[in-house]
Amino acid sequence: MSGFRGGGQHAILAAHSCHARWREHHAETVLNRASARSPRSSAHRAAGPQRATVYGGHEHQLRQTLIALKAGEELAEHNSPGEATVHVLHGRVELTSGEDSWVGALGDLLVVPPARHALKAEQDAVVLLTVVKRAE
Repeated sequence: MSGFRGGGQHAILAAHSCHARWREHHAETVLNRASARSPRSSAHRAAGPQRATVYGGHEHQLRQTLIALKAGEELAEHNSPGEATVHVLHGRVELTSGEDSWVGALGDLLVVPPARHALKAEQDAVVLLTVVKRAE
């Protein structure tokens, strides 16, 4: 772990650099999968945004999902099953809820409101959606 010698600020910078490389790699991978869809296929028209669960799932309280959206694609208005955040890993998105809206770009963390909401890509985008389900 030579990148962490010296501790303190050096360790923080090395960890940040490693995280940035991981984020770029995963964002590119998910975005490439979304870009590979054929515009002529019926699967493309029905598929919309590409999603990949990276942790958890319906059987867990915590779920993290990478979502790739092409410019103009949208996750239509829906309810959230619990507290949620959207971390923008690539591109630019707009989160809307009623009359309110928030724009997120690379590195931004948007808190998803507990009301109905939608997410639209202003540019090709990859986000990490983190949801903690409400106790039942």
